[in-house]
Amino acid sequence: MLLLYNAGIRLYFVSIWLASFFNKKARLWINGRKERAFIRYPESIWFHFASLGEFEQGRPVLEEIRRIYPANKIVITFFSPSGYEVRKNTPLADAVYYLPLDTAKNAREFIDTIQPKMAVFTKYEYWYHFFNEMHRRDIPVYIISGIFRPGQIFFKWYGSLHRKILVFVNYFFVQDEPSRQLLHSLGLNNVIISGDTRFDSVWSNAEHPKQIPGITEFKNGHKIFIAGSTWPQDEKLVATLVTQYPKWKFIFAPHEISEEKIKKLIDLLPGGSVLRYSEISNLKSQISNLSIMVIDNIGMLSSLYQYGDIAYIGGGFGAGIHNTLEAAAFGLPVIFGPDYARFKEAHDVIALKAGFSISDEKGLKAITDKLINDQAFYDAARKKIAAYVQEHKGATMTIVKKIKSID
Repeated sequence: MLLLYNAGIRLYFVSIWLASFFNKKARLWINGRKERAFIRYPESIWFHFASLGEFEQGRPVLEEIRRIYPANKIVITFFSPSGYEVRKNTPLADAVYYLPLDTAKNAREFIDTIQPKMAVFTKYEYWYHFFNEMHRRDIPVYIISGIFRPGQIFFKWYGSLHRKILVFVNYFFVQDEPSRQLLHSLGLNNVIISGDTRFDSVWSNAEHPKQIPGITEFKNGHKIFIAGSTWPQDEKLVATLVTQYPKWKFIFAPHEISEEKIKKLIDLLPGGSVLRYSEISNLKSQISNLSIMVIDNIGMLSSLYQYGDIAYIGGGFGAGIHNTLEAAAFGLPVIFGPDYARFKEAHDVIALKAGFSISDEKGLKAITDKLINDQAFYDAARKKIAAYVQEHKGATMTIVKKIKSID
């Protein structure tokens, strides 16, 4: 099985390398791993995140660990360019790198250099050679905000190597009881139900939101429908609402912001009233008169929700919905597509009648009408979804207290 794993890792590298000739993200993935010059940091604390979403999820633990271990350097690695390119200069780390390809040689060299006293991985990402090397050196490995499902490879008959990776983990801090039970079924009892650190992250953000220049002027006393982390199919649906609710304003924050993607989105929208955020300083006197804004940069969305009244969360017509909790923390009812099965919080907010899954234009129009025209229904949804986030805080302190007690 290890031979197949190693072959798969190399095949993946070749496929990304080939894609890099015509795909910017793949090119960043390849070039970022070429330009590596790791700094020696004895007794560092290593945090790994797959991408930007996992960084924000693990951020509360990162901040708290940095506070209680001020003498230790913090090293962060990312698997994806969408995390590295946005957070490569974060003040929360002393060094930020792309995770080297998971080979035995790379694992030895990387760990020889950063010499971690512990490693914290968020939610996903299980790499055999890195975990094996840390296990061999008695370096504790912690999984935070972990979540497990029966369909994952660990629980398949052919998942023996991946089950071995789990054995290398010192403690699993999981989101829910089903995850604990699944790990128990493999004989793994080093499991604590801590909850999801995203609740701490989004609640902290909602308590101290960053103000975004120009959005208050754009809002100008109107209600705002925010479509966040959208993909083309999401955008086609939400675009149909614009002319149906002329008293509302709309903000689109697409998941991908290449010039080609932004232009295609703008082409969907009613002409003459669309403002690109990057052009906001040139149109100050006109901002309040415009009804549609397109966010053409990264990193604003989590704070943008403070200005909104209803949120549509993208991704539900593809691999799965993006972060609903960022909007929920501000008390926004959330709407999303049908592919939400893997997201516990989506099931929870649907049960509360504060989140709503739609599959077509008719469904989107129906729930939007209900939220806009039934004030009691809308107010109840806002109250319940904000309370849901507040009630699920606390994972960070559970995790940090346990790590501190082990150290």
